[in-house]
Amino acid sequence: QSKGGTSMVDAEPRDDSSNPTKPTGDPPDCSEIGKLAVWSVTSAKPGNGVELLRDGNLDTYWQSDGAQPHLVNVQFHRKVKVREIALYADYKLDESYTPSKISVRAGNSFHDLREVCVVDLDEPVGWTRVRLDGGNDGTENENAFDKNKKQNSALPGAPLRAYFIQLAVLSNHQNGRDTHVRQVRIFGPRTSPMAMLGNGVSFTTNEFSQFST
Repeated sequence: QSKGGTSMVDAEPRDDSSNPTKPTGDPPDCSEIGKLAVWSVTSAKPGNGVELLRDGNLDTYWQSDGAQPHLVNVQFHRKVKVREIALYADYKLDESYTPSKISVRAGNSFHDLREVCVVDLDEPVGWTRVRLDGGNDGTENENAFDKNKKQNSALPGAPLRAYFIQLAVLSNHQNGRDTHVRQVRIFGPRTSPMAMLGNGVSFTTNEFSQFST
């Protein structure tokens, strides 16, 4: 469940396929954009650094080494559209190191971040997916985040736009101090080839009309 934000959260079981880091049900209209960013954390135990959040291995994990909150900072070189964040945690393996409450924040830089949503995790085992566009289940999600992002887009259900994303681990299960997070993936909407070409493109001949939509 989530509090104070627009998130739609789904916890999914461990995926033991040939590509275990890919969550089942990845949004079909999205691309993983985390590879476009610079990632950093506020603290890390030696040997369990930030690079393990992105190494494609569910058996490794970033471990914090300091006071809460534990921060994961994701800095993009340009303003990007973010539709969903997927986080992998495993309570069965990590117990008191497992996050129980996470804040998702966004802005233009570290200094102007605004809270998007707060997500409560209940002994998660698998991927937790947080929608940042209000979800696509047909329900209304009018809340504080929708009001905050009106400056970015007037369209309902539009993705979040930001240069900087921050995940803040506010608390862990069993009042644990340090945290384990095994993977984080960030998704943005795919840009169609027609959108990249611009509006007003038309196909007039029979040969080309088959490519029109």
